[in-house]
Amino acid sequence: MDAVRIAQPQGPPRSRPKRLAGDKAYSVEWIRAWLRRHAIAAVVPQRSDQAARHRGRPLSFDREAYRRRSIIECCVGWLKECRRIATRFERLAVNFLAMVKLSIVQRILKILFSDRA
Repeated sequence: MDAVRIAQPQGPPRSRPKRLAGDKAYSVEWIRAWLRRHAIAAVVPQRSDQAARHRGRPLSFDREAYRRRSIIECCVGWLKECRRIATRFERLAVNFLAMVKLSIVQRILKILFSDRA
């Protein structure tokens, strides 16, 4: 989270997102507490075992924001289809990041210059 830089129309990039979306695996108290301390809204559904023992005001959950998370999930799923990235042939993080970027560029070019358009 410390490496996040979100571009703004004006001014310097923000270093903190407004919301963080995650699946039910991220619905643990220490993650929610960390997000509260950093003024980040949690868009994480509550697990069924937590809902049964939760007392007080129900946890907020934005369904529309959670649905937008599927865009990232599809991108990660596509990246896992790239064998070089899925098996992580590169040992150095800088080389691995370069291969991820190269795969994204390849994907964009494939979409832009496909015969289906």
